[in-house]
Amino acid sequence: MKIISYNVNGIRAAIKKGLLKSIEDMQADIICLQETKAQDDQILEALGKDFPYHVSSNSAVKKGYSGTCTISKSAPLSVSTGIGIDIHDQEGRVVTSEFENFYIVNVYVPNSSSELKRLDYREGWDVDFLHYLKRLEEHKPVIICGDFNVAHQEIDIARPKANYNKTSGYTQREIDGMSNFIKAGFVDTFRHLHPDEVAYSWWSYRAGAREKNIGWRLDYFLVSTPLIPKIKSAAIHPNYQESDHCPVSITL
Repeated sequence: MKIISYNVNGIRAAIKKGLLKSIEDMQADIICLQETKAQDDQILEALGKDFPYHVSSNSAVKKGYSGTCTISKSAPLSVSTGIGIDIHDQEGRVVTSEFENFYIVNVYVPNSSSELKRLDYREGWDVDFLHYLKRLEEHKPVIICGDFNVAHQEIDIARPKANYNKTSGYTQREIDGMSNFIKAGFVDTFRHLHPDEVAYSWWSYRAGAREKNIGWRLDYFLVSTPLIPKIKSAAIHPNYQESDHCPVSITL
């Protein structure tokens, strides 16, 4: 089974750049999209009536903002949106799909914003989201994928010293939030299989960052520890360029 995660930075814009062809090429069983920036009906319209996958989406109350969408070859056993906390569930950030052997949680973690204006909110989100995941895990193993909006270690960011505690996505408080997921038993699959590999999943549109590979690894697959023996591969796919992010994947 192949699962893809991709922050598309606007699903309609990404489709204009060739996303549907890329989805076909990826040959994945499940694809989790983040930052769709569209309402549920707009997502279905953009994908088209002949789109061959099952679609589950969660849109923000605010139009053109945030949003997540999970598409799968087979229909999930159940689907839920949000994490059951009203302050967090206005922004369309979580879709949870239940399959026979696991839950897959598609997440677009809040950005701490310019000048770190939302860092306090983000810190609270991390705590509440972890509690949600641990409750799910009481029933069956969990796969969490998406844009976590943090570079967890120095190896995950091209310019660590210039950004540390100054830039959203690389403050100690955000790093600690990510570390808490790991300490709670969720394994970063890419880093588990590639402990020393430098690879990024996001590049700024400014100053030719992608061409120079001045990037950040913001997109992750975390899995419950019992699933680790089943992870055959974890990869990052920089050749897809419909977004400022690129897809990441695992194969079970």
